[in-house]
Amino acid sequence: MQLQNLSLLNYKNFESHTFEFDARINCFVGLNGVGKTNVLDAIYHLSYGKSYFNPITTQNIRHGEEFFVIEGNYEKNERAEKIVVSAKRGQKKVIKRNGKAYEKFSEHIGFLPLVIISPSDRDLIVEGSDTRRKFMDGVISQGDPEYLRNLIAYKKVLEQRNSLLKYFAANQTFNQDTLDIYDMQLNEYGTSIHEKRLAFIEAFAPILLKRYEVISNSKEQVALNYRSQLHDSKLIDLLQQNLQKDKITQYSNFGIHKDDLLFQSQGHPIKKFGSQGQQKSFLIALKLAQFDFLKAQSKEQPILLLDDIFDKLDEDRVAQIVNLVDNENFGQLFISDTHASRTEAVVKEVSQSYKMFAL
Repeated sequence: MQLQNLSLLNYKNFESHTFEFDARINCFVGLNGVGKTNVLDAIYHLSYGKSYFNPITTQNIRHGEEFFVIEGNYEKNERAEKIVVSAKRGQKKVIKRNGKAYEKFSEHIGFLPLVIISPSDRDLIVEGSDTRRKFMDGVISQGDPEYLRNLIAYKKVLEQRNSLLKYFAANQTFNQDTLDIYDMQLNEYGTSIHEKRLAFIEAFAPILLKRYEVISNSKEQVALNYRSQLHDSKLIDLLQQNLQKDKITQYSNFGIHKDDLLFQSQGHPIKKFGSQGQQKSFLIALKLAQFDFLKAQSKEQPILLLDDIFDKLDEDRVAQIVNLVDNENFGQLFISDTHASRTEAVVKEVSQSYKMFAL
């Protein structure tokens, strides 16, 4: 799979711009604030239907304008594929493939596998469980449409159940039959999601450990574990046993929306006890493991975005990552950096074609 060109219209700081890409390595260089990351985010937008850095659609429209358009032309399985993402203030975002709009955005997820590595990935370590669940869900959903459908359905039912609990409290009333309907639906969707998350971690964790060992050049023991209330109890039982707590808090306190991923080094949480170097290495390993996982699922090379990678890693570590393009037959690579000479020196070391874009 290859992104051949990209056109931006009123997207973030770009009024109108078109890029023609190299089939292997593409580097965006320039001072901070010129839009390097915005180009990578536009490519991400074409794969996921949303921004990686700002999920609020209207905030991605150029200041003073009413709409944005992102257009990408790909070659995939020897076929031309044109993807267009557009949004207008006050209207719903539209994603089109070869001129035909998707009825559901979820139908597009997984069609253009992509992985981004960015300094903002540190949120996976320092932020709450919701950030780590979104990462896990994003990886699984790329190759499992049923999982994504169940996840969307679960979230909708959860919102309805929480609204019902608030209604009961506000009106000093209660209806067990109505609540049972939501509980049964949550149990059905939640059990399926839990089982697929278990299977994912079982497959994903060994890939992560292997990547970390190579990237860190160390013998440190890291681990990725999955924590869930459903490990020991059925969701339907948890919902029924803790009904009084839910009525008091007016919120569903048990379910797969409480799941978390535990990142550990030497048996301790990386967030508290890992050095900056260990945290960086773990995150890079996590994202490269995501690449490996998606590659195995989709049977094709995902696009890899390296955003401001020199900001968090030394040049030797970056060179090691770029060398993977040579050693492991990675697909198309996009890099952003503030120093053109530094970036070009690294990419020149690999025997692949490349293109520099000065912004």
